[in-house]
Amino acid sequence: MDAHHLQQLVSKQKKGTHEGICSVCSSSPFVIDAAIIQAVRTGTPVLIEATANQVNQMGGYTGMKPADFKAYVLERAAELGLPADRVILGGDHLGPVAWQKQDAAEAMDLAEELTYQFAKAGFTKIHLDASMPLGDEVTLTTEEIADRTVRLCIASEKGFSEYRGEDAGAAAPVYVIGSEVPTPGGSGEEDALSVTKPEALKEMLECFEEKFAAAGLDKEGPTGGGSPWSRIIAAVVQPGVEFGNDSVHEYVPEEAAVLTEEAAQIQQIVLEGHSTDYQKESSLKHMVEDGIAILKVGPALTFAAREALYALSMMENELAAIGVLDAGEASGFMDVLDDVMVKDPSSWQGHYTAEEPESTLLRKYSYSDRSRYYMHRPEVKTAISKLMGNLRDRITLPMLSQFMPEQFTHVREGLIEAEPEALVNDKVCDELSRYWRACGLM
Repeated sequence: MDAHHLQQLVSKQKKGTHEGICSVCSSSPFVIDAAIIQAVRTGTPVLIEATANQVNQMGGYTGMKPADFKAYVLERAAELGLPADRVILGGDHLGPVAWQKQDAAEAMDLAEELTYQFAKAGFTKIHLDASMPLGDEVTLTTEEIADRTVRLCIASEKGFSEYRGEDAGAAAPVYVIGSEVPTPGGSGEEDALSVTKPEALKEMLECFEEKFAAAGLDKEGPTGGGSPWSRIIAAVVQPGVEFGNDSVHEYVPEEAAVLTEEAAQIQQIVLEGHSTDYQKESSLKHMVEDGIAILKVGPALTFAAREALYALSMMENELAAIGVLDAGEASGFMDVLDDVMVKDPSSWQGHYTAEEPESTLLRKYSYSDRSRYYMHRPEVKTAISKLMGNLRDRITLPMLSQFMPEQFTHVREGLIEAEPEALVNDKVCDELSRYWRACGLM
């Protein structure tokens, strides 16, 4: 059995090759298409991950279970010309994150089932995350987190064993662990940021290794591919990057040097950076050079897609204003999206202020991009579909130059067509290209 692509990446890093990979963590159809298109253009694999909130055994907020998400991604890959063997599927924050308010026993039972289903569906990059307190718990010790992580790993191995019965040649899953896990999607607390201490990383790895060994996870199981412990390829740390609603804490190599130097001595793992969204390309490149070889990004990509949709909506408004479209034909996408967010504030309250006019400003323009939680709503999807239909074959180059100048250039150069879906995908690809270049992939 060949080594997993990410195991090969770790080996390259430890030999001094500064190569990384972008982890595309999103369920947005535009983002998924753009990531696949980027991989086709560059001849590289693509790593696409779903979080436990987006996709789980109950459907998550997308309505998809793990097997559904896999089927969707592979269907899009086939349609866009990317071979299935160049698609790496991952599960992010697999653990009790979606059930934090429930008591620990119930939440962990649900987390085990979640992790089992991801592995059984054939996801091969598994982030085991049991770092959060549950129910009325206040804090957790590293030992408690490790014990719960062991439970999740056993569930994953069981799921993979069943998947292996269907695909004998499947690569065994690789694991990402970490007890200092940043808040999914950006915390908004970038001012209080502190880099993970190297002794904390060392203590966590030693504790986890002991717990894995006690559970027999340091020995190869019946499915092959090496022991589960030997397949831990990365640790999630806080390297000093984060973003809030309107600010970004940029990576500073000097501030993370003690941490990255400690990690460089550990042969088995690289570091995984969460919340790398909105980092400068030079910062992303420094991170890869410092051994933060897995760059996870999500909100920055949906932010780019939202920008493109806003630009298309503004073009549509222009066409309606001058009579090319009847006013009643316009999708009103921007208004529909905001109306849905106002009627159900559950996915942005606590992240944005409720005071006007700042509330309206943040719903529309925030790095946190909480609007991504609403793009799957039926009324929003209907508005997007109508927007695309209204603009098809109606976008003139001078208008495109006004609202999407980078895409105008790409159309002029013959790289894309001046059609709405292609323009949105290309806008996201622009953001992805920064990651691909930083990872040494183009």
